[in-house]
Amino acid sequence: MKLFYRKYGTGPCMVILHGLYGSSDNWVTIARKLSDKFTVILPDMRNHGQSPHSQDHTYDLMAEDIVELTQELNIGRFILAGHSMGGRVAMNFALKFPGMLEALIVIDISPIGSTDPENLFFKQHKVILESILSLDIRGLKSRTDVENFLALRIESERTRGFLMKNLTRNSEGLFEWKLNAESLLLNLTNITGSIINENMYQNPVSGFPVYFIRGEKSDYINPDDFPIIRSLFPAAELVTIKDAGHWIHADQPDEIEKLFLSLT
Repeated sequence: MKLFYRKYGTGPCMVILHGLYGSSDNWVTIARKLSDKFTVILPDMRNHGQSPHSQDHTYDLMAEDIVELTQELNIGRFILAGHSMGGRVAMNFALKFPGMLEALIVIDISPIGSTDPENLFFKQHKVILESILSLDIRGLKSRTDVENFLALRIESERTRGFLMKNLTRNSEGLFEWKLNAESLLLNLTNITGSIINENMYQNPVSGFPVYFIRGEKSDYINPDDFPIIRSLFPAAELVTIKDAGHWIHADQPDEIEKLFLSLT
């Protein structure tokens, strides 16, 4: 799939992948700060932002999308970073195409997931996507109307604000969502599930730096996950960012910038 992307700067190449419900916009401020030392590529993942929509949404396909993008841009070895869903794409990519990478940075996500309908994260995402799909936004006149509807179903003001960044108007002046909520809901077990299989433990990936970054106030990476992470990526280092939740790049952007710059 041919992805939309933004490009900043010159120097060694770094590709940064956004998370679920996000887009390349989420990383523009950090990309601009890194642009003196890196060529930073910010793609919109499939079913997000300005990239095409598809009924298929798996980590294998998203990794292949990044292969296609790097081939289109004639990129050699590069640094790959990803947040949340994008972090799982990055892990999948590293396990499948390790020879293409100079370094791997996984931001606040574990390779271990759950498809249990009673799992907290699964239930939260299901509510979010069903809320989006239950709203006929074309009949609404203001963004406030959309936000008020979401507020009845989604408690977190921050999550609602993040979702509202996906709201746009079409050529007829009617509201529509940039993200493909129907496909994301259909593929929710793919998104929240584990990315690993037994064969991966037999072929651990090494040869380049690997960082797993977790927010001090987030529980997306649990202490029990790290031995499994190390079995896949023996050189992995765990870094905890203080006073940060799941959206570390929004909570502590300077700390993320410092970490990225340390790779030069």
